[in-house]
Amino acid sequence: MASITELDVNGTRRRISADGDRSLLSVLRDNLDLTGTKFGCGEGQCAACTVLVDGQPMKSCITKVASVAAKRIVTIEGLAPKGKLHPMQEAFLEADALQCGWCTPGMIMGAVGLLKRFPNASEADIVKGMDGHICRCGTYPRVVAAIRAAARKGVHA
Repeated sequence: MASITELDVNGTRRRISADGDRSLLSVLRDNLDLTGTKFGCGEGQCAACTVLVDGQPMKSCITKVASVAAKRIVTIEGLAPKGKLHPMQEAFLEADALQCGWCTPGMIMGAVGLLKRFPNASEADIVKGMDGHICRCGTYPRVVAAIRAAARKGVHA
């Protein structure tokens, strides 16, 4: 049964009609047309669908939309609202930390959340913090380099 839910997505209050048990991922993509967040495994194992909820990385494919109704949600689109890339997005580009790009939005969102918690993250902290983010192309060394570069520049918001 559909109900009306208000969500704070990328700084904008949005009203949606959706069953509260639907995944946040499906609501973002199907109801709000925010397709930057990717469907990977649908089981919370690959982290391609990672978004920030109240500043913390969350796998949107296993998050019920009703559980985030009163929380601040940021998607990959929300990092560059006026077309200017977020410093983490710039770091990923500079480090050539993407190939097919499917995992990239989730990796970037996870990295932003990681540096928010650990602004001076070491390489070991980054590897541990990004554990569970799966890249089919194997760009892990470049992902770590991008996050380290962003950390050195003080990117943590």
